Amino acid sequence: MIRLFTNLFSCDKITLGVDIMKSGFVSIVGRPNVGKSTLLNSIVNAKVAITSNVAGTTRNLVEGIYNEEDTQIIFIDTPGVNKPLSKLGKILSKETLSVLEDIDVILFLVDASTSIGGGDKFIMNILKNSKCPVVLVLNKIDKITNEELFNKIIEYKDLFTFSDIVPISALKDDNIEELIKVIKPYLKDNIRYYDKNEITNLTPSFMISELVREKVLRLTSDEVPHSITCVTTHLKEYPDLVEAYVDIIVERESQKRIVIGKNGSKLKEIGTKARREIEDMYYGKKVYLELFCKVVEGWKDKEAYLKELGFDSHE
Repeated sequence: MIRLFTNLFSCDKITLGVDIMKSGFVSIVGRPNVGKSTLLNSIVNAKVAITSNVAGTTRNLVEGIYNEEDTQIIFIDTPGVNKPLSKLGKILSKETLSVLEDIDVILFLVDASTSIGGGDKFIMNILKNSKCPVVLVLNKIDKITNEELFNKIIEYKDLFTFSDIVPISALKDDNIEELIKVIKPYLKDNIRYYDKNEITNLTPSFMISELVREKVLRLTSDEVPHSITCVTTHLKEYPDLVEAYVDIIVERESQKRIVIGKNGSKLKEIGTKARREIEDMYYGKKVYLELFCKVVEGWKDKEAYLKELGFDSHE
C-alpha cells in the first residue's frame, strides 16, 4: 500500500545515466519535533543525532552518511524551522536556511498525524524559491489509517508541487528503503566524499556533549526545556579508557538545582545514562565521565558566548 502511494503521487523523475559511483547531499527540513533526527538515525542505522520529545532538540547541522558499494548520500539534519525568539533562535534559523543551497535534494519532513500548521506553510513558502527537487516525506504513518494518509497527501499536493512523495515511519524503520530509492536518481556527483565506513562528520567531543544534553532533556522533562547547552571541555582517549569532562550550562540557579537534584541524584542519573551510550560509541571501551553544571544568565542572547560554544552567526 505504501509503495502504491509513492508511485501514484510521484511527479516526473530526473533520469540520470548509469555511473559506477553516485553521491550527493540531501537536506532534511521541517518544523521542530517532526522526527528529523530519528529519520537520520534510522537511515544511517546508528545514533548520530540526539532525540527527545522537546521541540528544537537539534541545534547544529548534523551530517549522517549513508553508504552502499556504488552510492554515498550525505544527509544534513537541520534545526527545526520556527519563529526565532532569541539570538540563538535567529542563528539556528539562518543555519537551516543556508543549508538549502548547493544540495541535490530537499526532504521536507512533516508529521502526518497532525494538521498542516502555519509552520509547515511557512517552510513551503521558502521552498518555492529553491531550484532543487523537494520530496515530501510524511512521517509517523504508523499513527494514522491508510485513508487518513491518502487525504493528507491530497492536502499537501494542493499546496505545493513536490518532486516525489514518500510516506514513512522513522521510528519503526518503515519504508526507509523506498525513500533511499527515490533519492538516488537525483544524485549528481560521482565521487565518494567520505570513507565508506564513516557514518557522520561529527567529532567525538561534540557527540559526547550532545549525548549528555539529550539525557538532561529527557530526565528533566519540561522543567529545563531550551535553557541548557553542553560543552565537552576535556577529552582524552587512552588505549583502554576514555576520559571526558562536560559542562552543562543553564540560565538560572533554579534550573541548576533541577539538573543536580537532591544530593546530586539527578546529575548522577544523567551521567550514568550518558556514560553507557558513550561507551557504546567507543565500542565498549570504559568511560570516565565527569559533569559540571554552571549558570550563565541569558547565554542564548550573548553573541560572544554563543560563538565560544560553537554557534556561528552566519552573518
